[in-house]
Amino acid sequence: MNASKILQQLMQQAGGLKPGGQGRGGVDVKGMLEGLTRQLGGGASGQAPAGGSGLDVKSLLGGGAMGLLVGSKRGRKLGGKALKYGAVAAVGVLAWKAWQNSQAAKAGGVQAAGDAEGERVEVLEGELQERRSLELLQAMIMAARADGHIDAQERELIAQQIDALGADDELHRWVERQLSAPLDADALARQADSPQAAREMYLISVAVIDEQNPMERAWLDQLAKALELTPELAGELEHQAQQAG
Repeated sequence: MNASKILQQLMQQAGGLKPGGQGRGGVDVKGMLEGLTRQLGGGASGQAPAGGSGLDVKSLLGGGAMGLLVGSKRGRKLGGKALKYGAVAAVGVLAWKAWQNSQAAKAGGVQAAGDAEGERVEVLEGELQERRSLELLQAMIMAARADGHIDAQERELIAQQIDALGADDELHRWVERQLSAPLDADALARQADSPQAAREMYLISVAVIDEQNPMERAWLDQLAKALELTPELAGELEHQAQQAG
């Protein structure tokens, strides 16, 4: 599979889609996704829709994948609650910072080194990077499904957009399985290969979740328990995600 390639693209696009992000700051997510839907439904010719944002089809596809995965709820994906793109773009750095802050609070301001905590996703290579990327993609998809409102058409659209980012056949089949698999926080948590991986899985889930939705809040609480995160650390991870925007 080529999960690491797909996750890296999503992280890069998230950095651009974040308000003020390089090259794509202030993007009209609603207009972009509406244009994407029209093009996918009507056989796009490769040109942006008339009167649209001027982005080409590849840009629309990439942004659409990010928009659906980070804000797949019906109200949010077309311009509702602000999407936490920054949390996706810097997930490893923010998860590590949250852990350091939580440790410093316990130790009276002294930050722990944490050599046994695991590496950030941004610095992993090879098979380790591929494994972590799968863990984080799985966490994103599960979080996107937490309110039960992704229907068959939306599943197909997400799969198409992941394909547009260059997913190979094996990853395509894996994504389709994840879109239909039972929501199981314990099974998801068992995929974490280190404490840092657990923190990243939780933080990237926060990026997708609307904490004001009771079903989605319940999923976060289940996941925090399954990942064995303390309430203080979970709260710090949520704070970092919110601050990243």
